[in-house]
Formats: sequence, structure tokens, C-alpha cells
Amino acid sequence: MILKLRYKLWLEKDGEKVFGDGPLDILHRVERTGSLRQAAEEINMSYSQAWNLMKDLEKRLGFNLLKRKVGGERGGGSEITEEAGELMIKFKMFRNKAKESLNLLYKEIFKEG
Repeated sequence: MILKLRYKLWLEKDGEKVFGDGPLDILHRVERTGSLRQAAEEINMSYSQAWNLMKDLEKRLGFNLLKRKVGGERGGGSEITEEAGELMIKFKMFRNKAKESLNLLYKEIFKEG
């Protein structure tokens, strides 16, 4: 019998999810495209759903994740805030260290690999 370790990590505040792989993915896409609308399209999410998600997370976290630029000649756009960038780096670092630790524990306890 071959078992595989599976897990999912996220951060909560006051019992509510505030950050995980989904928001991390969206923020990476915004960073790359300069647009929340485009980031949402890439993952088949409506713009309003992405907008509401970001606003809810910002409210729970207590800081902005995105700087929004209102339209104009070349249209609007979004970019991640400094706080969002720091959170992204810390979450990825935590996720990588957790993966290493969990894999070591798994091998130790289940004697596989």
C-alpha cells in the first residue's frame, strides 16, 4: 500500500480565512498582468467575485492588498501593495518550510520514501 501525504495550508484571523494558495495565485497574476480583471479571467473567475474577495481579505487583514488605478486614456489597473508583497513572500516561505517538515515527519512515522 502506497500512501501519499496531502495537506492544505492557509492563514486565519478571528476564525476567518485571510490568506492561502488562491489569493496568492490571484496576487501573482495581478503582479504579472497589472490587472485584477485579467487575473480573474485567467482563472475563470468573474471580476466582481475577484473584487469582492480582495475587499473581504483586505478588511480581515487590516491592510490593502492592491493599489487600484482608475481608468483614463490607457484604462485602469491594479498593482500589489508593499504589504501584499511581504505577505506573499512570508506565506511562500512558510509553505515551503512546512512542506519540508511535514515530509520529514511523514517519512519518519510511515517509514516510506
